[in-house]
Amino acid sequence: MKPALAIASLLLFAFIADSSGQGRWGRGRRSEPTLGDRNGVERWHNDPRFPDDTFRFVRLRPENHYKWATDYPDSDLNFSFRLQQMTAIRVNPEPIILPILDPELKKYPFLYTLETGSLDLTEEETKILREHLLNGGFLMIDDFWGDDEWENTRDQMKKVFPDLPIKELELDHPIFSTVFPMKVKPQIPAIEVALRGRYTGVFWEKGAKGAHFHGIFDTKGRLMVIICQNTDLGDGWEREGEDPFYFAEFSEKLAFPMGINIVVYSMTH
Repeated sequence: MKPALAIASLLLFAFIADSSGQGRWGRGRRSEPTLGDRNGVERWHNDPRFPDDTFRFVRLRPENHYKWATDYPDSDLNFSFRLQQMTAIRVNPEPIILPILDPELKKYPFLYTLETGSLDLTEEETKILREHLLNGGFLMIDDFWGDDEWENTRDQMKKVFPDLPIKELELDHPIFSTVFPMKVKPQIPAIEVALRGRYTGVFWEKGAKGAHFHGIFDTKGRLMVIICQNTDLGDGWEREGEDPFYFAEFSEKLAFPMGINIVVYSMTH
């Protein structure tokens, strides 16, 4: 079976009604998170015979990165729920946080981090991350804006892969169409910026108009890292339930489709 047909047979291509009876944009946080709080996101159950045969969303906690928890936990919970809901992928209902140096890291191929304008990887973290990605892992970097934050993000990735170029991904790259065909490189603003933008027409932050998606490939051409610049997919996941305009224009059309594309591409290539 061709890869495209295999993927098509695996995935469902539409939002479905939430079985809890909430509206399609009914998952907004109204209070500060507490340990174990799922904020109304239901806990589903997979086949007990295969408890480890699931995709698990893993958020990195670098040692010197104080912004690692931005959008947590709602973005991770909501994205895991939507990935389970919208596809045939079996998803663990409990996303986790791992330090880069945690030995458990090698169990999980997909890693997520964000706000990398202030990231400062240690030498040991750089070594472990490089080994993990070269051994088949995949890293998604999200939610940073402007030239200064891009410069630091680029420098941190050059520490990990000093000999590999960082290449801009254009819309004809299959990661933009693996499941959902994206007509634009999605720029998702924070919800406050989006709501102001309804009147100003400005849907970007820090003057950074236009999203960019960059990739780092291994020597065989496998994409190991996707760097999402001037966009905030995590806020589109986290804040999906707080305003119908934000959900319809940014969460539903852009943030969830692009996130699902990235996961499916990373797990099938």
